[in-house]
Amino acid sequence: MADPASAPRPVPALLDSAAAEFITSGISINAAGARPGTVPSMARATGCRVAADARSVALLFASTPAAALLDDIRRSGAIAVVFSQPSTHRTLQLKGDDARIVPPAAGDAALAAAYVKIFTDGLTRLGYPGEVLRAVLAHDPGDLVAVEFTPLAAFSQTPGPGAGEPLVRA
Repeated sequence: MADPASAPRPVPALLDSAAAEFITSGISINAAGARPGTVPSMARATGCRVAADARSVALLFASTPAAALLDDIRRSGAIAVVFSQPSTHRTLQLKGDDARIVPPAAGDAALAAAYVKIFTDGLTRLGYPGEVLRAVLAHDPGDLVAVEFTPLAAFSQTPGPGAGEPLVRA
């Protein structure tokens, strides 16, 4: 029997197909968590999947460098994620309060490897050293975990006049 707390919430999807494509396109993904009385934690994700119905998002993390974030998620379920395209600064923020750590799905190790290549290639074209980027994103595939959550709020965070505007549900 499935744990009702781990089942996706019956909320309308926040992400349309363009937003889902954007957040899974190999751009920068930084996630933050917190719990009362502590300093917020942050970690860089190494990939992203969006459920077929766009009602949930899964982020991939190397569990060792993301240990503080994962601990905050276990304790609070709160998560805020920023997806940003370095070449344009186009940025989308998602927030949720039901984040949970789950084993990676079949294909997630390949998804993470592809993410590292796409993200590194994009920043290398902007003049950043690829070897440094690969070192920052290096991970053991056996160390991968997924964090799934239901996006309850989404905001455009692209610098400019529309920054902070909420996205309308799909």
